[in-house]
Amino acid sequence: MKTNDVIIQFTAKIVFFIIFFFSIHIFLAGHYTPGGGFVGGLLTSSAIVLLVLAFDLNTVRKVLPINYTYLTAIGLLLAFATAAFPMFLGKPFFTHFFDYFDLPLLGKQSLHTAMLFDSGVYLVVVGVTMTIIQTIGEDE
Repeated sequence: MKTNDVIIQFTAKIVFFIIFFFSIHIFLAGHYTPGGGFVGGLLTSSAIVLLVLAFDLNTVRKVLPINYTYLTAIGLLLAFATAAFPMFLGKPFFTHFFDYFDLPLLGKQSLHTAMLFDSGVYLVVVGVTMTIIQTIGEDE
């Protein structure tokens, strides 16, 4: 039996972008307010899961051909490298650095190595969550 899911699919496409951009906002706001890589990654995963629910797993794989195992590995490497880098400078593990820069269009902004670590956490959370969802979704 063929179902008519036009309304849910149309709505899911719009809501996906709302959730995804909100997850980027939460990720970027995480240094000064609640949020960060973990919560941003969970929101991104929930946006992708919404697409999986509205369409199906194979359709979403065609649209987003991401190997989530590699995404997890890249995130772990980025987080570990950011945490371990200060040891090569004679500083303790997990020492973060920051400075203020004058960026075009944005003005004076502070840039942190904690942002790189949070990027790694974000990638790990999206990778692991989506690997679990895909594994559960593939079971017959």
